[in-house]
Amino acid sequence: MAQWLRHLAGTGVTHLPKVDVPKPSRVLGKPRPSLVVAETVAASESVSPATTDVVASRAPIRPKAVTPVTEMKNPSSVLGSDHSAKAAMQAGPFPETKAVMEAVYTDLESRRDALSKLAKCVAGCQRCPELASRRTQTVFGVGNPSADIMFIGEAPGAEEDAKGEPFVGPAGQLLNKIVEASQLKREDLYICNILRCRPPGNRNPLPEEASHCREFLDAQIHVVQPKYIICWGTVAAQNLLNETQAVGKLRGKLFDYRGIKVMCTYHPSYLLRNPAAKKQVWEDMKFFMKHLGVELQ
Repeated sequence: MAQWLRHLAGTGVTHLPKVDVPKPSRVLGKPRPSLVVAETVAASESVSPATTDVVASRAPIRPKAVTPVTEMKNPSSVLGSDHSAKAAMQAGPFPETKAVMEAVYTDLESRRDALSKLAKCVAGCQRCPELASRRTQTVFGVGNPSADIMFIGEAPGAEEDAKGEPFVGPAGQLLNKIVEASQLKREDLYICNILRCRPPGNRNPLPEEASHCREFLDAQIHVVQPKYIICWGTVAAQNLLNETQAVGKLRGKLFDYRGIKVMCTYHPSYLLRNPAAKKQVWEDMKFFMKHLGVELQ
């Protein structure tokens, strides 16, 4: 630099013009994407009073919200034991129901033994966590293991949950009267439900709940081998027959289900709320019993 100035002086240049060079201001460039949050926070902490005006004159940098990744829970932490988790997540049938469905039953004792094994399997089922956690006990089914007539209802109520038997509450008492008036005996029937656990608040069974319980119903039908089935209520009729129509549209006819004749009528609990429908149920029972060779008045 000194040599360059002496050279300029030798050529007659005695002074240089003054040039104002601006001080470098803080450059607010965009931070690297991978450090958006860290660098923005660091910048906000390091701003000095001298640079406050510069930062304020530009649009503020707002870090994006960081959403934490939720750790996936082990199924057992939601459902309870490992056995519960495996049962709830099991895609295929239980080994017990599979074995029952593969066997052939020709006598009362073998049917009673098969139903007993199924009942034990049901008692340990945890496929519907909400129902399993709330139930007092499962409600499998009762009656004659070799019955010609099977009744299928919807789901247990409070009384059924407490006693472990289907149709023992007010609706069950009305059902007993219908059975007696139809010249039938309850002990000659086999009675079960679409669900074997009570839904909270006696709500209708959810489709997935009915699906979880379906193999037990199929196994009960396979063991008992009834000639007739009466579906009490829309839930029972739709689930057994894979129908979408309400029971009011399914009344007055017989359906075929795997060689079994099926009749649909209103649930006794519906009759308690709508007494006028008792007349229609009585007409249904007269229609049904006529196929058994019994004329009801």
